[in-house]
Amino acid sequence: MITTKLRILLIEDYKTDAELIEMQIQQFVKDYEIKVVDNVPDFNRALQNFVPDVILSDYNLPTCTGLDILEEAKAHDASIPFIFITGTIDDDEMAANTILSGASGFILKKHMNNLAEKLEPLFKQVVFNMIKQDELREKIRKNKIAVNQIYDYLDKINVDTEEQKINLSKIRKNIDLIQMEKEDKNL
Repeated sequence: MITTKLRILLIEDYKTDAELIEMQIQQFVKDYEIKVVDNVPDFNRALQNFVPDVILSDYNLPTCTGLDILEEAKAHDASIPFIFITGTIDDDEMAANTILSGASGFILKKHMNNLAEKLEPLFKQVVFNMIKQDELREKIRKNKIAVNQIYDYLDKINVDTEEQKINLSKIRKNIDLIQMEKEDKNL
């Protein structure tokens, strides 16, 4: 059972399918929030206001395709996992194209009765990546605290000569450069 809260954005035009998908998610996710949309404008608003951890999408929609939705998602934030749940992808070439376009996976709706067992490993990977990012953010935060403490110490040093002032300025610049390099590597 996944206990980390997940925000799930579902793009689905059939209410019954949306309800079935949610029932399957309830089997392995304890705490979640789901938002269902069925078109690109509502999807874009949800990306801005809902900020999902994972996106699930049908392939055939009334006003667009799942690839249109995937393209919008990747333009907004390529790191959000995107999984197709569809009845349309019957041939291997179309399935391969969805993965090549950036989807994290796809599941056929004909497997709706065991959707939970197919989604669970994908969702566990989402949670693992979320935790890993949280750890990285915490390391960056601690580094910033250390840098601020060094700055505070440097500010308290009594500077007697112009040469000491120049040296302290150089130290600050070097610390800033090191900090920026670390953040770039971590991101």
